[in-house]
Amino acid sequence: MSTAQGARARARIEVTAAIKDEARRQLAAEGAAKLSLRAVARELGMVSSALYRYFASRDDLLTALIIEAYDSLGEAAEAARDAAADAAPVPRWTAVCEAVRAWALDRPHEYALIYGSPVPGYSAPEATVPAASRVGHVFLGIVRDAHQGPGLAELALPAVLRSEAERMAADLGADLPPEAVTALVAAWAQLFGLVSFELFGQFHRVVEDREEFFRHAATGLAHGVGLR
Repeated sequence: MSTAQGARARARIEVTAAIKDEARRQLAAEGAAKLSLRAVARELGMVSSALYRYFASRDDLLTALIIEAYDSLGEAAEAARDAAADAAPVPRWTAVCEAVRAWALDRPHEYALIYGSPVPGYSAPEATVPAASRVGHVFLGIVRDAHQGPGLAELALPAVLRSEAERMAADLGADLPPEAVTALVAAWAQLFGLVSFELFGQFHRVVEDREEFFRHAATGLAHGVGLR
């Protein structure tokens, strides 16, 4: 790459980062539904036609922000898992849960973008799936390690759910009993329900010591998936 090409590439990276930073500021101020490429361009002192050379549409910009948010959350979960690598399964699980909560409290507007109300007129493309799956894969790995090591507690599964549980286990390639996969998917959803209730105010005047309440609930989720 020539010096001129390298300079252009660096400039493109810098402008792309500035666009995303301004978009995040607007998300915090106005919400995702009001995100506008024209407004972003105006705040950056760019003509809107120039911005379209970086993002072809509002949806493309939203997708980039969503992928980065999911990746950032996934990195936090993976770092917590790795830091607790020598811990027993339940503490490893709760460490990841606490990392997810901490990330959400630190980045509420990014959390709202990926786990809040759907953005009108926007449909997330398949490109978001790998990043969105990272936290789930962390929990899946913890349960798989426990299954292959100390073992999982016996879990009940209604007969009516057997075929669905087997399908989920096959789709996820989980190498886990169907009972554990069903419990894991439920726990994944319940975790983000806990985080969302706290972040969006549903615990107001209900739960005061939210950190201890969350830790207790996360431990319950660990037991619910069969971790000992």
